[in-house]
Amino acid sequence: MSVLPDPGATRAVLIGTSQYDHLESLPAVSNNLTALAEALTGPTSWALPQEHCTIISNPTTAEMTMGAVRAAAEQARDTVLIYFAGHGLVDPEGDLYLAMPQSKQQRVETGLPYRWIRQALLNGRADRCVVVLDCCYSGLALGTMGGPSDLADQAAVEGTFLLAAAAETRQALAPPDETFTAFTGELLDTLQTGIPNGPELIDFGALYRHLRIRLATKGRPDPQARDRNTGARLALGRNLACLPTTAITPSTDGEPPTGRSWPSPSGIRTVRGFFKSLADVRVTSGLTHQMVSQRSGGRISPGTVSRLLNREGLPKTWHTTAAYLSACGVPDQQVAEWHAVWTRLLTDTTTDASALTVPQPRQNQKPTTLQRLTGRVSRRNGRSRDHRSGSS
Repeated sequence: MSVLPDPGATRAVLIGTSQYDHLESLPAVSNNLTALAEALTGPTSWALPQEHCTIISNPTTAEMTMGAVRAAAEQARDTVLIYFAGHGLVDPEGDLYLAMPQSKQQRVETGLPYRWIRQALLNGRADRCVVVLDCCYSGLALGTMGGPSDLADQAAVEGTFLLAAAAETRQALAPPDETFTAFTGELLDTLQTGIPNGPELIDFGALYRHLRIRLATKGRPDPQARDRNTGARLALGRNLACLPTTAITPSTDGEPPTGRSWPSPSGIRTVRGFFKSLADVRVTSGLTHQMVSQRSGGRISPGTVSRLLNREGLPKTWHTTAAYLSACGVPDQQVAEWHAVWTRLLTDTTTDASALTVPQPRQNQKPTTLQRLTGRVSRRNGRSRDHRSGSS
């Protein structure tokens, strides 16, 4: 089953080099970074907080870039995504390194060895890793990026889904008259328009298959992909081509309507993830805020629905959330699962808040022996000062 990651427990690092001293510049890469960040922080994709999506444009040192990669791999508990666009180069041993502004061919010390990123991901704590490479191995004529057939094999990371623009015998294009590179432009377009007759969630497996068809239709290079440990089931966003345009009436037996699958609460780790999934429930139902209110039998107003979905803190009581889920058509069994997640998050939040509370001394608490002795010394010294002051 395809799933969207919990945005509160997910991190993304978007790296791109558009300006080079010794290689052809790729101005479209800068547009790639901006647009992809907007997509990942948008409501129909991962809805990442801005601080969870790091952009590194034209990095000056490998150390700076790796610092961001290691931090993301360490902080993420659900998913970590690493994206790179620019030139890719091959060192004398045949290994991939990512080109930075001062990079030169066959000079691995001037770039970022991919194996460093791979090792950082392996040492991280995220359950899932995604690597997207829109890069080449050498500087070619303006507007091209190329590489050998084993790019994905060289870049493979256990537990990830790797999506690479390089094909076996073709060059990956960065047309000078287009806003984005060919590969990333197609990826962005898929997120913005969806996959006709596709799944409700665009997982990486479906995305890869769609990109291959779209790029081949345009006579452009085929992308490559490698799947490790079911990484292909991770979704990058909702399929906008199949969102319901009208409300869907749940069946009388309580099953999801018309075979539509409800967002599962099982992968929720954070409060932010809780509200992201709640919002996805309404999108799946096809109901407006007004319609949710009507279906609740007046238990919740349209304004209450809006406030619930835009909260930052977890509700202290359950009844409003339960009424919302039921009104959307979520089956009772899954509502119970939501309740269990809410209870866990509420407990965790309360525990965390208690741990930060500094206990204050009780007003009627008896002074300790040390406090009594200290007080006596202070009073005695005070009387001595008064006596000396009066006799001077």
